[in-house]
Amino acid sequence: MHVTAKVDYAVRMLLEIARTQPHSVKSEIIATAQGISPKVLESLAAELRRADLVVSRRGPDGGYRLARPAEQISVADVIRAVEGPLASVRGQRPEDVVYSGVAEPLQRVWIALRVNIRVVLEQVSIADIATGELPDFITDLVRDPGAWTRRPAPAGTASTETGTARADIGSGGRHSS
Repeated sequence: MHVTAKVDYAVRMLLEIARTQPHSVKSEIIATAQGISPKVLESLAAELRRADLVVSRRGPDGGYRLARPAEQISVADVIRAVEGPLASVRGQRPEDVVYSGVAEPLQRVWIALRVNIRVVLEQVSIADIATGELPDFITDLVRDPGAWTRRPAPAGTASTETGTARADIGSGGRHSS
């Protein structure tokens, strides 16, 4: 799983907006508070508006507000708004991929991966993060010392575990599912 800068910035933008609710917050304040380029922020804001996650208003009292309560915006909603599906295989949804022969069970592995991604990302809201009151299952997951340990990449690969906010299964790039 690779969390892109775009997803990271979008979540942080929504956290700053949530912090000021019910008042609007200007993009300059968000940019300064989170160290995000104003141009990048404006581009993200347009995507978040199209996804009905934020609303904006021009003028001296203008700025951004959440389009619905922070409790109703999940991290998964943000990812889908700016990057597309949470998991895809070579640009297809896992349920649309067909394998034959020995690889046939692989589709179920990709679907199980998506289920587990959803378990976390759909259950954590912008409000949870903004208030610092994460769901108990997050605390349980990160309490495991293995959660903090990097796994070595297979020998001969350039891969690391730092990598978009969806599971890029197969080839990288924007996904259509």
